[in-house]
Amino acid sequence: MAEPDEPMMVDGVTCEWAGRWNHITKFLERPGPFTHPDFEASTQSLKFLLETCKILVIGAGGLGCELLKDLALSGFRNIHVVDMDTIDVSNLNRQFLFRPKDVGQPKAKVASDYINSRVPGCCVVPHFKKIQDLDETFYRQFHIVVCGLDSIVARRWMNGMLLSLLVYEDGIINPGSIIPLIDGGTEGFKGNARVILPGMTACIDCTLELYPPQINFPMCTIATMPRLPEHCIEYVRMLLWPKETPFGDGVALDGDDPEHIQWVYQRSLERAAEFNITGVTYRLTQGVVKRIIPAVASTNAVIAAACATEVFKIASSAYVPLNNYMVFNDVDGLYTYTFEAEQKENCSACSQIPLDLHFSPSSKLQEVLDYLTESASLQMKSPAITATVKGKNKTLYLQSVASIEQRTRPNLSKTLKELELTDGQEVAVADVTTPQTMLFRLCFTS
Repeated sequence: MAEPDEPMMVDGVTCEWAGRWNHITKFLERPGPFTHPDFEASTQSLKFLLETCKILVIGAGGLGCELLKDLALSGFRNIHVVDMDTIDVSNLNRQFLFRPKDVGQPKAKVASDYINSRVPGCCVVPHFKKIQDLDETFYRQFHIVVCGLDSIVARRWMNGMLLSLLVYEDGIINPGSIIPLIDGGTEGFKGNARVILPGMTACIDCTLELYPPQINFPMCTIATMPRLPEHCIEYVRMLLWPKETPFGDGVALDGDDPEHIQWVYQRSLERAAEFNITGVTYRLTQGVVKRIIPAVASTNAVIAAACATEVFKIASSAYVPLNNYMVFNDVDGLYTYTFEAEQKENCSACSQIPLDLHFSPSSKLQEVLDYLTESASLQMKSPAITATVKGKNKTLYLQSVASIEQRTRPNLSKTLKELELTDGQEVAVADVTTPQTMLFRLCFTS
């Protein structure tokens, strides 16, 4: 009889030892009072997890490191991870797969190498790139996608990609085209985990109001009536840095350069003293400059564990998945709550019907653009608007290409009537928040 820790062959698979997956088989090979109503205990379930199930992890930061560890130790061996970022010294206090020697290296690569070296048999494949750089063929190969992102834009784009992979037959979704999305998010001592079945349950955009737009302080407040330490830092960042160019012309403010942050910190202190404002610290200065969301290691661990558990439930069909949104808060005591986020009938991402845009013919295109960016249910970043005018496809406004932006900018001050748009006309809008072009229908008001 082999010792428990002695490597051996089990079912023809190397890198195994007796009892390695006992903690998993207890859930998969016997029924119980809490199992899924349709669950059938089987020895094949473990084989599916170990050999077949393919998981995609988006993000290799605070949540991503925890997710990779949890998934690898739960029997998932075919894992891919996508992250466009490199390791910074400030990551090391909570992103435990990284060491000081790894600073400057791609997070995805270092995290993959670490997991592969520590968990025998596990194969994590890194992708050091943006999620937008990968195509439909790449995403279609996975059984489940789990996100550990700190960006609403990236979440929405991933949500849109999985929605674009859905196959409809006579208006009904083919279940085989659904790739579940498990999404986790944390901010300080608060977090959330959710399960999204694209096209079937509430998607990211259905509940966009839960993600408030990023706070931007009014310029008039920053320049003339600062009240908060953040106002003083923003004044230096936005106005003094480009005016004084302390490190030379054209040198952009680098939030990771201690000399840059020190300069901003000192000037912010001077600004704060002038208006009798307290609270400007070096740490706050760096947080404002880098738009840092406070991170707590234990919160990441809790949310990642919840997400990994949902991946296990869906992959094994052993238990009923979360339905469908869990919030976690331990700011004061400990509080969790689960509720069912409802699918919006007129969701811009998953409803399959063009949204109505209610404007008068005398409304300017700028008003439409403002609505697309400021609406709580849309929150676009840099929408490009096109329409078919007199049988020809016409770009009304596009911001991301300088030459086209300059050519189409005069359209912003024109009315919809002057642009020859008509009541009931469809307008196509492209934005960084989604891989798909969204269709809207103009509804003229009197």
